[in-house]
Amino acid sequence: MEAAPEEAKLEDEQQQATEDCLVLETEQVEPQKTVLIVYAHQSLGSFNEAVRDEATKELSKQGYRVIVSDLYAMNFKASATKSDIIGDLKNSELFQYGEETMHAWREGCLSEDIMAEQRKVKEAELIIFQFPLYWFSVPAIMKGWMDRVLTQGFAFSLEKMYNNGIFKDKKAMLSFTTGAIESMFRPDGINGDINVTLWPLQNGTLHFCGFQVLAPQIFWSPAHCPAEVRTAMLKQWRERLKGLLAEKCLTFAPCEWFGLSFEKGFLLQPEVKEEQKSNAYGITTGHHLGKLLPPDNQTKAQLTDEELVSNRLHTQMAVTTHIM
Repeated sequence: MEAAPEEAKLEDEQQQATEDCLVLETEQVEPQKTVLIVYAHQSLGSFNEAVRDEATKELSKQGYRVIVSDLYAMNFKASATKSDIIGDLKNSELFQYGEETMHAWREGCLSEDIMAEQRKVKEAELIIFQFPLYWFSVPAIMKGWMDRVLTQGFAFSLEKMYNNGIFKDKKAMLSFTTGAIESMFRPDGINGDINVTLWPLQNGTLHFCGFQVLAPQIFWSPAHCPAEVRTAMLKQWRERLKGLLAEKCLTFAPCEWFGLSFEKGFLLQPEVKEEQKSNAYGITTGHHLGKLLPPDNQTKAQLTDEELVSNRLHTQMAVTTHIM
């Protein structure tokens, strides 16, 4: 006996609904990407706060989940001490912070404030460090965040460092304000080359942990600028944020260029040294090989050979067109 038309239609609709549910269940929903802003400034209404808020608004608009670790508001502990380990120490006679926190991380026995920040780092595709430059470096509270959160095992190991590092699929960058004007941080300026200033942070901390390092965002002396200049600075930052994640990263010497053992001293391979002899500049700001420092190595992403050739061709074409 055949079903009535109404019953047949209902069965078809139920079957279609079941199929739609199955399709939805099998579809892979792309998780929302996360940006972590580690922020260090004491004052409400500061220029650093305005920079942070611009990043939060623009990146949220692009669909990112933005997390802010406001270190001063959190009263984040800067000092690395025994209290960062919950439970017994591995060696109570001679406390070694790096060793003890590595074991504590493996066993899930780090203090809760550290583990909370490590969860944020793990989730983040990009980390932006926002701060005023203090003594050519980060404020103490942010240095404490780096010391305590980027523990051995979680952030690095002897086998996993630099371009082979644990965070090699993540990006990080510095965004900071200065008291000095830009010319003071030129190679011939009184403070010396800003690329040298940035090397310990960008290579020795961020890249050491594997991060792909984006060029820094430097706001030169905003406290001594007219309001319209500060407004222009924020506008430039907002524009950069629109394509930030697609930018090329800074250039560092790959681990493969070095003899990665204590026997070889972790030194540059002889064949690499030989290849570099004909270059007028050193490899990086730190690996200068006694030569001139490569210009803007820590402040601008370097063009590839193909891009340099392409740029030359475009320039030549433009000149030719202008002459014609």
